[in-house]
Amino acid sequence: MPTLVPPTVPVGFLAAQPHPTVEAEGGVLLRPWVPGDAPAVMAAYQDAEIERWHVRRADSVAEAEEWIAGWRDGWAAEAEVSWAVVDPAHDVLLGRAALKALNLADGTAQVAYWTVPAARGHGVAPRAVEAMASWAFDAVGFQRLDLEHAVGNAASCRVADKSGFPLEGVRRSAWLQADGRHDAHVHARLRSN
Repeated sequence: MPTLVPPTVPVGFLAAQPHPTVEAEGGVLLRPWVPGDAPAVMAAYQDAEIERWHVRRADSVAEAEEWIAGWRDGWAAEAEVSWAVVDPAHDVLLGRAALKALNLADGTAQVAYWTVPAARGHGVAPRAVEAMASWAFDAVGFQRLDLEHAVGNAASCRVADKSGFPLEGVRRSAWLQADGRHDAHVHARLRSN
C-alpha cells in the first residue's frame, strides 16, 4: 500500500555513508565502537548504577564483544546508532551515547546513554547527548528525539535538562526494573528547539 507522506529520512540514507565520528564540546568525542572496547564495556556493566538503570550486565569480554558487534550492525541496518564516548586525547572510554528505535519515516528516535563512574559529574553525558542530538537534527534530518528515564534516576533527569530535553510528562508503571515497576519521565527535543 503506498504511503501518502514521504519519509522524513529516506531509507538507505544512513547505511549509504560511513558511521561518523562526532565531536562534542569540552574534550569529548563520539566515535564508532571497535572490538577492542569490549574489556571497558564489560567493566562498565559491572557498575551498580549502570546495572540498575540498564537492567543488564556483561559477564565476559566475549559477551561485551557481541554487544559491540550488535551496536555496529545497528548502523548498517538503520535500526540504531551507537557511539563510544571517549576522551580523545587517550581514547579512554567515558560512556555510551545511542539513538535507538529509529523510525526513519517519522524522523524519530529514542536517546540512550550511560557514563562510567569516573566520568560522572563532569558534564560528559550532557555534552555527548547534545552533540548526538545536533548531529541527528542537522546531518540526518530527524524531527523528534525522545529521552525517557525512571523517575527515580535523578542524574538522567539532570542530563535531559542540561541537553535541552524538556519534561513532557510521566508514563506510569512503564519500566520493569530488578526492584519492580517504575514510572518513567518522558523528555523530548524537537528539531525546531
